[in-house]
Amino acid sequence: MNQLYDNQRAMRNMRKAALQRGLIAILDVGTSKVACLVLRFDGPDRFRAEDGVGSLAGQAQYRVIGASTTRSRGVRFGDIDAMQETERAIRTVVQSAQKMAGERVDHVIACLSGARPRSYGLAGDIMLDGDVVTDQDIGRVLAACDVPDLGEGREALHAHPINFSLDQRSGLTDPRGHSGNKMSADLHMLTVEKSALQNLVHCIRRCDLELAGIASSAYVAGISSLIEDEQKLGAACIDMGGGTTGVSIFLKNHMIYADSVRMGGDLITHDISKCLGVPEATAERIKTFYGGVVATSLDDREVIEIGGNSGDWHHDRRSVTRAELIGIMRPRVEEILEEVKDSLDAAGFDSLHNPAIVLTGGGRQIPGLDELATRILGTQVRLGGPMRVSGLPQAATGPAFAAAVGLTMFAAHPQDEWWDFEVPDTIYPARSLRRAVKWFKDNW
Repeated sequence: MNQLYDNQRAMRNMRKAALQRGLIAILDVGTSKVACLVLRFDGPDRFRAEDGVGSLAGQAQYRVIGASTTRSRGVRFGDIDAMQETERAIRTVVQSAQKMAGERVDHVIACLSGARPRSYGLAGDIMLDGDVVTDQDIGRVLAACDVPDLGEGREALHAHPINFSLDQRSGLTDPRGHSGNKMSADLHMLTVEKSALQNLVHCIRRCDLELAGIASSAYVAGISSLIEDEQKLGAACIDMGGGTTGVSIFLKNHMIYADSVRMGGDLITHDISKCLGVPEATAERIKTFYGGVVATSLDDREVIEIGGNSGDWHHDRRSVTRAELIGIMRPRVEEILEEVKDSLDAAGFDSLHNPAIVLTGGGRQIPGLDELATRILGTQVRLGGPMRVSGLPQAATGPAFAAAVGLTMFAAHPQDEWWDFEVPDTIYPARSLRRAVKWFKDNW
């Protein structure tokens, strides 16, 4: 745990140094694409320490000056499978973004969508030594949180203090300076597979880049796609990517649960390819232009020419109706949404009062998906996309860039995490709390 703490602190310090210099890159390594955005932080106020837990790590104004995407290679289900292929894709996209920006970038902040994330809700309390709460007291109460046995080969990726209580007063975001006798804290910890994390770090360093931060794709997609009221009142963000579907739940402006379903849009493409006997590139084109999940009477009459270059005239002149295509796509989409529902149920999402669900990611562009999702998830679903940031090219404003845009907001406006405080070495192992959402709701 101490090594983890030191690694995260080192990345935080590197990020601060990069922001002081005014240039940093964002890297979204996904299963279907790798995206890179180059950010410039302008003016003398590039970085400033802010008061208040949640923004202690600093805030900055920025704009995008370079952007590039390339087809992802060597990544399966959000995890790196072929190191050299992924390294080549990262080099390609970073060099292209640097060329557009006209600047060389040394530091990157990356996100990953696989690594089998697990959420834990933790709590701790201490008696205060003095009359008012100090930074040292916050470090002590975080150290007193019941840290679970993370398991072999797992590492904490995020650890957000999301609530402080002082005597009988709860809901404090920054208790420093307040008077009291007993202070308690609630913490959300997200853990991932250590090997997946190390593979990503290794690939980035092989590209002569320094890692200045790393985040969960599910988390940053939620930051960029959920509006302020949704983050405050309680909402889930479903980020349907190529290899994985990320699930994150926010309440009172904090992420309190995250998960990843190892299925995405690429499986739908594979089903079309297998059923129609066409290459996956052709299947992707058919899915993009003609796909859907809710059939109407008109779809029986809409004929889709499959085409081909096999030289067999009858084979290359094949066609399929849109209703038949929907019949291929819908079962897989239903399976993905059922897995998402299981994840939300396991978190106790239904215990929230009138929760919202937002669909984002490249896979959410399938026509009729919101209607089908509403039926399966049992809650009204809206289609979302990333918020606009200054300088972002039009091509990078779609829902497929939710994680990349959220990562820019994570870079410039990070929430405080455990490693931003001087936490004593004494850590107390204890039981884990799996039903994170229900636990936080009951304890707030």
